[in-house]
This record gives sequence, C-alpha cells and structure tokens, in this order.
Amino acid sequence: MSMVGQRKSHESAEGHVSGKAVYTDDQRMPSGMLSIYPVLSPHAHARILSIDTAPALEVEGVVTVLTAADVPGTNDTGVIRQDEPLFPTDEVSYWGQAIAWVVGETEDAARRGAAQVTAEYEPLEAVLTIKGAVAAHSYHNDPQFIRRGEVDQAMATAAHTLEGELEMNGQDHFYLETHTSWVIPDPEGNYQVYSSTQHPSETQTIVARVLGIPVNRVVCTCLRMGGGFGGKESQANPMAAAAAVAAHKTGRPVRVKLERHHDMILTGKRHGFLGQYRVGFDPDGKILALDVALYAEGGWSLDLSPPVLMRAMLHVDNAYYIPNMLVRGLIVKTHRVSNTAYRGFGGPQGMLVIEDVVDRVARHLNLPPDVVRERNFYHGEGDSTTTHYGQVIVDNRIARVWHEAKERAHFAERAAAVTEFNQQNRYKKRGLAITSVKFGISFNKVQYNQAGALVHIYTDGSIQLNHGGTEMGQGLHTKMQQVATRALGVTLDRIRMMPTSTDKVPNTSATAASSGADLNGQAVKNACEILKSRLAPVAARLLDFDAAEEMVFENNEVYCRTYPTARVSFDAVVQQAYGDRISLSATGYYRTPMIHWDPVTATGRPFYYFAYGAAVSEVEVDGFTGTFKLRQVDIVHDVGESLNPLVDQGQIEGGFVQGMGWLTMEELVWDEQGRLRTFAPSTYKIPTISEIPEHFQVHLIERGSQDGTIYGSKAVGEPPFMLAMSVREAIRAAVAAFGNAAVVELAAPATPEATLRAIEAVRSATPAVEAALSSTSV
Repeated sequence: MSMVGQRKSHESAEGHVSGKAVYTDDQRMPSGMLSIYPVLSPHAHARILSIDTAPALEVEGVVTVLTAADVPGTNDTGVIRQDEPLFPTDEVSYWGQAIAWVVGETEDAARRGAAQVTAEYEPLEAVLTIKGAVAAHSYHNDPQFIRRGEVDQAMATAAHTLEGELEMNGQDHFYLETHTSWVIPDPEGNYQVYSSTQHPSETQTIVARVLGIPVNRVVCTCLRMGGGFGGKESQANPMAAAAAVAAHKTGRPVRVKLERHHDMILTGKRHGFLGQYRVGFDPDGKILALDVALYAEGGWSLDLSPPVLMRAMLHVDNAYYIPNMLVRGLIVKTHRVSNTAYRGFGGPQGMLVIEDVVDRVARHLNLPPDVVRERNFYHGEGDSTTTHYGQVIVDNRIARVWHEAKERAHFAERAAAVTEFNQQNRYKKRGLAITSVKFGISFNKVQYNQAGALVHIYTDGSIQLNHGGTEMGQGLHTKMQQVATRALGVTLDRIRMMPTSTDKVPNTSATAASSGADLNGQAVKNACEILKSRLAPVAARLLDFDAAEEMVFENNEVYCRTYPTARVSFDAVVQQAYGDRISLSATGYYRTPMIHWDPVTATGRPFYYFAYGAAVSEVEVDGFTGTFKLRQVDIVHDVGESLNPLVDQGQIEGGFVQGMGWLTMEELVWDEQGRLRTFAPSTYKIPTISEIPEHFQVHLIERGSQDGTIYGSKAVGEPPFMLAMSVREAIRAAVAAFGNAAVVELAAPATPEATLRAIEAVRSATPAVEAALSSTSV
C-alpha cells in the first residue's frame, strides 16, 4: 500500500524526543576544533576610529582575532546586493553588529578574549524607525508599483471614502537551535561546511566568495535544523563565512554556535511594515478602489527585502477582488538589524493591511465584518477572478473553505451567544471573527522554482534518497520518503534519507516559500521514474512478458497489470539489473511550469496555484488587564490531496500559533539609542501551551486534489500563518464591545497594553454607552 496520504509520524520523531537526533553542533568534534565569539558594537551608527585586538591575544586559550584584514576573498555576504560587509571597516550600521570575532581553543576562551577587545567610535546620527526613514528619505530602492484600473476616478465617484494607516512590528524567529556552523579545512584547500542553513547552495557560494576560491572547493551539508522559519535562509551565511575565515587563517576546524542573546541581537527579523491607505466603497461595503502604500523596514542592508516587499504587494488583496488598485512599495533603510525572510515572506504584512481596511469599512457602515469580507471575495468569472497583477484565479476555493469553516464552527449560533455574553458582562467581553487566506505558491524569483534529487538503489534492494530540500522539523524528509515509496513501489524501511549536501545535489533553491515538498517531491518522483523505466524491462524478462510498460511496482514486488498473479520481488529485479550492467542510480529534476513575471509592468503569473484557508476564532478580553484568552479555534484548510495529513495538521497548528504570537504578544522593542531591549526569553514573549485553546479543530478539505502538483498535494508551510488574523480580529471585536466607536484602532501586536489603550479609546468615544453600562451586571 502506498505511504502517500497516510498519517505517518515525522521520520525523526523518536530522535527528537530522545535526544538522539544529531544537529550540527551535536557531532563528534574533530581534533583541534576552535570556537569563535563575536565582539559587538555598542552603537547603532558610528564611525570606527580604531580596533585594539592586542589585549585579547594575552588571554589564555585565545588563538587569534579576526578582522577585515583576514578575509582572503571578498569581505561581503550580501545575497542580492553586495552591501553587507562581513567585518565592518569604516562604520557600524546597527547596535550589536559584530566588528570582530575572537578565535579560541574553547568557547569560554574566545568569550573572555572578546571582552578584552576595545574600539574607539565616533557616534553618528541613526535612523531608527520607518517614519523616521521616510522623513529622511532613507531608502534601499526606488518605488515599486502595481496598478489596475482608474483609482482616482473610482475614488472620486465612490459613495464613501476612508483614510487610515497601520504600523506593524517585526518578529524574531526564535527557533530552538540558534545559528550554528562548523567549517573543516583539508590539506588541499577544500572546506567542508556543516551549517544550520535553509539554503546550502547559497551558503556554499557565500563561503567561497569570502574565501576567494571556486565554489567546487566548498561542500555545504545540512544535517537538520532545530527550526528555521526563514531565519536561516540568508542569515546563516555570515556565521558560516566567519567560521570559514577562521579555518583559513588557522588551518584548523572551527565552530560557531551563537548564544541565544547573540542570535537575537545579530540576526534579522520579520520586516516591520507601515501601510497607509485610501479606500473607496459603496453602501453595501463593496470596495471599489484602494490606494495603498507599503513601507517595509529593510534595516541596514538589503538582504531579501525586495522579494519580501513584492510578495506583500502581491498579497495586499488577500481574498478580495478590488477593481481599481494602486499599490506602492518602498524599502526603508534604518540602522537596525537587516530584516530577512520569515514565514509568509511579506504576505502576512500585506494581508494585515487589507484586513484592517475591510474592518474599517464594515464598522463605518455598521455592518458585520464577516458580511463585508464575504461580499468582497473573488468570485464568478472574468475580471472578478483576476488579481491586480493580472493572474487569473482558476482554482478558487475561497467560498468553499469560508462556508465550511462557518458551518463547522457554528458561527451564527456562537455570534448570538457572544452578543448575549457581552450584554451581561461589563468588564469582560468576547469577540468572534472569521478571516480567510488566499496565498500564492511559488518563489517570486522564477529561477528558484527548480529542484534536484539523487536516488541510489543498492544490490540488496535498499535505497539512499538525496534531494535539495532541508529538514527544519517541518516533515519534508518524511514526505519525500513517502513520495519515493509510492514512486518505486517499495516499503518505507528500504529507504535511508541522506543529509542535504551540495556534493550530492548541486545548485539547489532554498527550502522556503512553502515549496519544499512541491519542488523536491517532483524531483524525487522524476528520479524514481527514471529508475523504474530501467527496471521495468528487466522485470518483464524475468516474468516472460513483452510489455515493459505494463509492469506495476507495488509492495516490494513487480507484476504485470493484466496478469497480477505472476510476480517477482523488487530485490530480484534489482540484482538482475546489476548483473545486466544497468545503472541503479539516477538524478531527478523538476522546474515549475507556466510561471512568468514581468518586473517592469509588475504583471504576470508569479504563482503556480493558490492555497486557501479560513479560521474562526473566539476570544475573551479582560477589561482590567487587557489580556485575552483564546477560547476556541476552528480551521478549514486546503492542502489538496495531503501527502501526510498528520504532518500537515502539525504545520497548520504550528503556523497558526506562530501567527498568533506575531499579532498578539511578540513585541520587539528598541530604545532611543537603537538598542534592542527584547533579546532574551525573559523580555520577548512567544506563545506557550497556556495560550492554546482546548478546542482547536483543524479540518483538511476533502476531494481537493490540485492538478499538476506532486500527487495532487498543496503547500502548507506558510498559508496557515495568516489564519491567525482571525485572533486579532476577534480581539478587535471584543474591544469594540466595550463601547460603540465607529473606528477600533488596534496595534500590531495587540499586547495587553495596546489592548487596554484600544479599550480606553473606544470607551472615550462612546460616553453615552458607558453610562448605560453602569446599570448592567458584572
């Protein structure tokens, strides 16, 4: 029986819970391995006048100190634009930037040495906020535009118009395993890199650039990661490069494993965004025109900000058809960490803006927000199924997931119960909300939509499986094993999953954009089908049949489709193929078809398909503390024909909770000097088990096969993240119940302090309602 579609546990589940799973820094250390430790800048922006490393060299166990002078190649790790010096030479550009790395026999020696490095600085004026950057005209790029229709004309003739803005915070990735890399040189000038990276090929390339050697002299291997979420896509590169410089200088193996506070200080976050908008709409709540400006905080260097901004611009419509749109985008340059990829990659920020718009429209018209949302969905045919960038939605499941979520959550009955509760309680209010998600699946950059695989069959019938994707706990390796079992018709116990390595599968794309299973699954399937095409004639001869195309591979056996009683074992076929000198190794390859993008006109078909979902969330908000309790969550999500429903359910639950953290509690705080004050678990709050409701139901839509994907499945890594918008909108609904204001402003994240401010604003706007409430029961 095929393993595809089965609820199989994660292939490393036992290793995770027992501690036997080996991560980069869990390997047996080679003899003479050194450790490096960073020296951090105390300024957000300053000119470097001098660096004195001599005192560090007096510390016992310190081997050397790395600065820009030690870089044999190019002192830059930028991935799109080379604007990211590994070792700053003239200026520091954010608080906590590493100006040097101390190399020690032990991590403790390196740490003590780093404390002895001194530097002189001339402080410079720093840009520390999005609005401050806009005022200073501090940008990384020229404005980007997406246009459809006649926005000004539609706005002028609309019955209603509103203006508003929403500023949202970033988010720390807070993976369990911090950034870690090992670099081991050999006597011939080659380097083996072990890195906790989502993009081994890019890490390989950056290390080669910094060392000034050809890429083929570097092999990058990712065993597995203890979480990534986008934070180990480009951000792994500087850590590996610093260790590589140390390995080059000393000729010895070198490791770096960041402490938690260093990881939070040194690495980029989810981009904070500022959205400013004008919206025109009719009396029924139909949006006729939207003029929106999106400002993404890039930080000190460009990193991956352009595609993050563009994905936000492409997703600012979410599930809604808006006939006239003007979307403007800019990346602001600040003196803070260089923000980077994070689950959703700009999509959540764009979607949050349009959900804010829709809520404003609904409350202005005194209509239920769910009704206004539904009235604006993409629907029907023609223009109403075409996005603002020109892609036709051919697989529209928005209404399907929406109505199924409402039905499963008993939305109407619970809405009435919430209203009754709020009428009877003055100091606690409940809110109920439903939001939907339409998320495009493919990399923004067309050339990243490709993947490779390498499959070996050994003479005993056992199999080694290599592919270009990386495992960060999301279950990609598990799904790839399942794909291989179905494609080759063998049982799971035959397959050994190999660590991702650039000497096995070269030129890989990052495991990102929710595309890991889509791309690598097709590449694995391709390799397996090549092998089957070689084995089928062998099996036909062993069975005395002529038609090799009629051979079926199933349950470790091969038989003829029209005569299934005669069978031969998979092992026997493999052994005979080896005897016949037939190759038992194959590379597979896949590239996503039918996608294209014109960056000049900002039109095209950037996504192969869309994933859909809807979530109903109910909260209870305490009017004294601003805290909320998530009472119930009901999710309906579209994963096509799931490769593994158990893994997909875990991704949906995890993505939702992580999204809830971003929107309700994960607050990044910088002070007026540009210093990050929330760089530890003691000051940065992420969701815990106490925030998860007892009723947390996830339903995968049935009969949802997607044409052209690996066995009809759909991506699941990022889309569920945005379903957490339902929690924020439920909090907004609860806040609104404390008064009767036409506008309910709610910060992102909606921390208890922010929620209290919102409640106070609602109460202040409705004094008559407050007076009436004095006669109601508590």
